[in-house]
Amino acid sequence: MTEDDIRDGYKEHAALAQFYRWYQFYERPEGGISNALDILTEDVTVTSGLGTANGHDEYEARVLQLPETWLNAHHVQTAEISHGDDGAMTLSAKVTYQNKGLLPDGAVREADLTYTVALIPGEDVLPKLSNVQIEQNSESTAEAFEDAYAENRMLSLVHYWLALIEDPTRNPEPVREVLADDFSLNFSSGAITDFDGFKAWLAGPGSQVAASTHVIGDFSVAAVDKGTYEVSMTFDWAGITPDGTELVAKTKHDWTVENDVTERFARIKSVDVEVLEPFRPAGN
Repeated sequence: MTEDDIRDGYKEHAALAQFYRWYQFYERPEGGISNALDILTEDVTVTSGLGTANGHDEYEARVLQLPETWLNAHHVQTAEISHGDDGAMTLSAKVTYQNKGLLPDGAVREADLTYTVALIPGEDVLPKLSNVQIEQNSESTAEAFEDAYAENRMLSLVHYWLALIEDPTRNPEPVREVLADDFSLNFSSGAITDFDGFKAWLAGPGSQVAASTHVIGDFSVAAVDKGTYEVSMTFDWAGITPDGTELVAKTKHDWTVENDVTERFARIKSVDVEVLEPFRPAGN
C-alpha cells in the first residue's frame, strides 16, 4: 500500500458508500426515491440499455416505471477507483445482476454488467455521482435468485463509517447519522456508550496518525430478525504518523446493525473488536 493509497483511502470509502447506495432503491423500493436521488448530481447522466436519462426528473421517471413485483439483486464482483483533478474520481465495477419477474415461469435472468461511474466532491465527505454508464456484457439464466440487499446495505454503512473516521477533518457530527440511540463501541482502547465518548475517541486515539485507511476482508452478513443484522469482517489498517512512519495492524469486527430502509444509512448498535495483529511499523 502506497502513501497515496493511505491518504486517499477515506475518499475511496466515501465513493464506495455512495456506489453501494445506488442499488438500494432497486432492491428495496419501499425505501423511497429520495435516497436514490440523494447520491446524484442535479445534472446527472445515466446511460444503460434503457437509454439515457438526464437529470433527476428523467431518472426518477425511468426508475418509477419498474414493476414493483420484480426482485432485483446486484452482486458487486470488483470495484476499482482512480483519482482525477479537483477531487474527482472514476469508479469501474463488474456486477452480476439478477432479476426475477421479467422472464416467464419464475425464471431468473442474470447479466454481467460493467459500471463506469464519475463522481465529484459533494458538500461533505460523500461525493455525488455525476455520470453513470452501464454496459451489459452477457446474459443468461440462474438456478436461483440470491438477494443482495443486506450485503449492499451493510457495505454502504461500513464504507461510510470508515470514510468518516479516516477523514482528516475529524468531524464527529456526521457520525450521529450512523449510530443507534443506545450504541456501544467496544474498542481496544475502551468502551464508548455515548456521543461525547465517541468525540473524545475521535479527537484522541482516532487522531494519533496523520492519515489512515482500512481494507475490508472476510465480510459476512446475517439477518437476526426484521431490521437487525449481524456483520462480521476484518480490517487491515495502515496509518502514517506525523513524522512519516507507516504503521499497520489487523482487527476483527463484529457489529450489530439496526436498519430502517427509509434512512440514508443503517445504524450501528454495537461493535466488538478483537485485535488480531497489534499496531507495529510496516514491514515488521
